[in-house]
Amino acid sequence: QVHVVESGGGSVQTGGSLRLSCVASESVGCMAWFRQAPGREREGVAAVYTGSVVGQRPQYADSVEGRFTISQDKLKNMIYLRMNYLLPQDTAMYYCAADRTCRDWRSLLPTSYSYWGQGTQVTVSS
Repeated sequence: QVHVVESGGGSVQTGGSLRLSCVASESVGCMAWFRQAPGREREGVAAVYTGSVVGQRPQYADSVEGRFTISQDKLKNMIYLRMNYLLPQDTAMYYCAADRTCRDWRSLLPTSYSYWGQGTQVTVSS
């Protein structure tokens, strides 16, 4: 069982920035950020390959491309999500997820990830 823990959520105004962090209890093949707003389905935000194959570019949802940046620290089994130019529609609970096999990690589908954190709240006010 891989344990995943997120941190770094908070409240900001429109146009502000936040950085989320996530640590996995062991090395995994891929990690991702998802979010879920009240009454809406969980949606993929960004994903990164954390395995041994080099040259894998991150994957982003269209809604955050150019505003959010996912990065990793392999030695620490950590990923980060830098969120710039935040909008009220970015308000949600943000979840970190991880998987070992990563057959479909670019899909940004919740079903492609086996291990999940408890979430961290991001609130953007207008």
